[in-house]
Amino acid sequence: MLEQRQPGRPQPSAPSHDDLIDHLVRSSALQRGEAARVVLDVLAYFDEKTEDYVRRRHRELQSGGLTNAEIFERVAAELPHRAVAPPELSLRQLRRIVYG
Repeated sequence: MLEQRQPGRPQPSAPSHDDLIDHLVRSSALQRGEAARVVLDVLAYFDEKTEDYVRRRHRELQSGGLTNAEIFERVAAELPHRAVAPPELSLRQLRRIVYG
């Protein structure tokens, strides 16, 4: 899990992803620093909490001109396909995540 560093608090040692970074460097045109950023971006994406994902997708789809009804149907259909699927959420639960 990628965590914000807080001064004065000991940080757990971050897992090394050197094998994955090395693989990306060998199998793509990425430089080592670029490959490391890609790995961190992917880890952050999959570390996103369900509530944060729902809010982010709502903003993205709303800015694309979809109506709330279309947005909540689409988000409900997307959630089971996440890397770690959350429990099934009703449309009402999705609305409550976005609007409180």
